[in-house]
Amino acid sequence: MTDFFKGIPAITYEGPETSNEFAFRHYNPNEMVMGKRMEDHLRFAIAYWHSFAWQGGDPFGGQTFDRPWFGDTMDLARLKADVAFEMFDILGAPFFCFHDADVRPEGEDFANSTRNLEEIVDYFAAKMESSKTKLLWGTANLFSHRRFMSGAATNPDPDVFAYAGATIKTCMDATHKLGGANYVLWGGREGYETLLNTDLTREIEQAGRMLSMVVEYKHKIGFNGTILIEPKPQEPAKHQYDYDVATVYGFLKRFGLENEVKVNIEQGHAILAGHSFEHELAMAASLGILGSIDINRNDYQSGWDTDQFPNNVPEMALAYYEVLKAGGFTTGGTNFDAKLRRQSLDPEDLILAHVGGMDACARGLKAAAAILENGTLEAMRAERYAGWNSDEARKMLSGEYALDDLEAYVRASGLNPEPRSGKQERLENLVNRFV
Repeated sequence: MTDFFKGIPAITYEGPETSNEFAFRHYNPNEMVMGKRMEDHLRFAIAYWHSFAWQGGDPFGGQTFDRPWFGDTMDLARLKADVAFEMFDILGAPFFCFHDADVRPEGEDFANSTRNLEEIVDYFAAKMESSKTKLLWGTANLFSHRRFMSGAATNPDPDVFAYAGATIKTCMDATHKLGGANYVLWGGREGYETLLNTDLTREIEQAGRMLSMVVEYKHKIGFNGTILIEPKPQEPAKHQYDYDVATVYGFLKRFGLENEVKVNIEQGHAILAGHSFEHELAMAASLGILGSIDINRNDYQSGWDTDQFPNNVPEMALAYYEVLKAGGFTTGGTNFDAKLRRQSLDPEDLILAHVGGMDACARGLKAAAAILENGTLEAMRAERYAGWNSDEARKMLSGEYALDDLEAYVRASGLNPEPRSGKQERLENLVNRFV
């Protein structure tokens, strides 16, 4: 045991009336929601990078956190793991997520970095034997090191492409060994800053080949988890090839991978792409590629990815409504890709940020379930499209009608359609009754 969280109790559910800030008010893991335990609906995961590797810097200032495990030795990496699993136990977190660079020090070369990763994976495996916390997903950090300044899979240097592929392979091996439910590919620098030095067609082909190799390797090693791509617009590159869900789906279709790969959607990235979170979730569900989510929020005045902990219950309700409507998570879950503010220095801050986020998600989930079970929203949506149930309307979509047939139909029937209300405010009022 370490003393980093000394004096902080295990967080348990005490209900909405409790005055104990070190307790859940709304997240009751065993509460049944639509016939399923709340914990099994939400599948919360703790992000290793923001909780244990991030040092508190921002574009205008450096480190503000002073954690006892910061440093580039294996002993400190093991201490970091000890603290991490203590936090998982305090929160009762069912899952965690990590990048390779979060958990092991960088070696002097690829072989040493891999050896460090393998040693920490063994250390994780031993700790997981006595912990309820499992691995939701692993991934490779292919964006922080200077070698990836021009991308990883999309890099103009084939040596970097090879190094990236080798790194992905080791991280997939680590994820497989730890029983991970998914493997995520996040193209943090898979984009470009100027077309003046970019062969866009070549780079997209490189990205497609890398993803194909990932899928091939998944089947080779018998990894039963889901391969996920996380859409990412804008920062740090001017243009990202995986801008949003629709862009990723087009990419998957181009390379014949739409049945092999799903998406991990982040709230903050959806906002940066000019969408709402629920839009991206609904789009993914419609396309059959909804896999998992990263939950956080952006500061809407800042205009960049601030990765704050979620606290907006109406937003969470609309998001989980789409998740529930799609049938809920299978291998995916709710990963807190969120970090403390750089002035929030204390161990208590790290615990309470997650407590608040978990409670906000629980409230959103329960509201979403209540809206879905009430049925009015779906009934009004169905009513809006009811005209498409007629025989004539079906012919319009089945291929029986061509344009000239439509003209004949309109002339013969004397159609003169009048607009009908979309009832947006009425529907917004309906949702607000539950949140």
